[in-house]
Amino acid sequence: MAEKIIVIDEGTTSTRTMLFGADGIPLGSAQREFRQHYPGPGLVEHDAAEIWDATLACTREMIAQAGGAGRIAAIGITNQRETVVFWDRTTGEPLAPAIVWQDRRSAADCAALKDAGHEPMVQAKSGLLLDPYFSGTKIGWALKHWPQLEEAGDRLAAGTIESYLTYRLTGGIHVTDASNASRTLLMDINGSGGWDSELCDLLGVPMRLLPEITGCTTRIGATDPALFGGAIPICGMAGDQQAATIGQACLSPGQTKATFGTGAFILSASGTTRPMSDNRLLATVLVQEGDTRSYALEGSVFVAGSLVKWLRDGLGLLASAGESEGLARSIADNGGVYLVPALTGLGAPHWRPDALAAISGLNFATGKAHVARAALEAQAYQAHDLKSAFAADGVDWAELRIDGGMAANDWMAQDLADMLDLSVERPDFVESTALGAAMLAATGAGLYPDLAAAAKAMRGTATRFTPALDAAKRKTRLAGWQSALAKVLG
Repeated sequence: MAEKIIVIDEGTTSTRTMLFGADGIPLGSAQREFRQHYPGPGLVEHDAAEIWDATLACTREMIAQAGGAGRIAAIGITNQRETVVFWDRTTGEPLAPAIVWQDRRSAADCAALKDAGHEPMVQAKSGLLLDPYFSGTKIGWALKHWPQLEEAGDRLAAGTIESYLTYRLTGGIHVTDASNASRTLLMDINGSGGWDSELCDLLGVPMRLLPEITGCTTRIGATDPALFGGAIPICGMAGDQQAATIGQACLSPGQTKATFGTGAFILSASGTTRPMSDNRLLATVLVQEGDTRSYALEGSVFVAGSLVKWLRDGLGLLASAGESEGLARSIADNGGVYLVPALTGLGAPHWRPDALAAISGLNFATGKAHVARAALEAQAYQAHDLKSAFAADGVDWAELRIDGGMAANDWMAQDLADMLDLSVERPDFVESTALGAAMLAATGAGLYPDLAAAAKAMRGTATRFTPALDAAKRKTRLAGWQSALAKVLG
């Protein structure tokens, strides 16, 4: 009987395919890194063809490990959100570089729209703010600046990563799920949902380019049998941060998770009532089961794990990302060093795409351990800023569930508990994003009656970190962070 689940987890720096049992136990994983392209300041691109090749190779490896396509009940897909792909409907081949979520090229367009007074309408409909982070402004920019897209005419399709992968996997089904659609600035997340003509016109995006919006546990089709030796149903899709929230079983109002991957993203479930924010947070679709849509309040930090990667690859301060934990433990404190990681601007609650990163408090006693520790401490400081914004919106965290690659760092997990003065829980299986996609696929395939049942059955054990820092030291450190942040914000 087909009871295994394949999850395609397409991230910002690599594609991974994971094999799960119906009980949520991971059975195998295959991963391929792909290149990041930085053609200029603030510009970040991917080659979607390279992503497709990596996805195909990883998925074939896991299907072979499972014993063939006939052993797979369903495929779930989760993806880096907001990244946009442009492709030819007839061939499936990309027509331009994929514009990555970190890319800031549409900052001037967003500023002009804000100055014209459009942001209140945009926020009321989409739940988002006018920022180059979101997909719609990227599509509008590309249509104005890349003539090959106009030349493609009716052959042009546009969509986020899961939409592109689904198109290639199925041989032509053009869909997106509600969670990813809610990150485009083009969807009205209120009422019945759907692409909004006023938003599309504002950003210069013809609706004919866009995919159909479906539920997150909908059986949207099956893979082309020629790809894997048999057709496999695709039954679950969600953006990576929504999938991680689901994987952490944060489905009831107030339950909150933070994922520390390339960026850091904190979501608090809101149930079927759309949240409203007066503090520069985002309202987003958490999941849609059938016609029932649930929401979350979100704070997005652009630089988290990518900061440690930059210290390793860009500056050569680290031999490996894991070295940062040992360096942080090797010194008694940060020595007055603070690192504001605005390498691609600042996200919530500041929303300053023009901000530049800075390291302050350097002196001759400063060593690389201080810089590494400052990079890890910055994660807790950014989380604290978001905790304050969430509380001001009436959502105070009772605890925080963390996941993602950086969450494996015990020192950072404890520092989060200390600086937030909050219990922090980390699942023993930290790949919550992939697990959440497996829960969605298992639900869509009928292995569980609903997502709540899947989450209850498939989530594993966890480790808890409790606050252990003196209140005066917490206050001093936060004051130092606010001073460093103020210099960056000007």
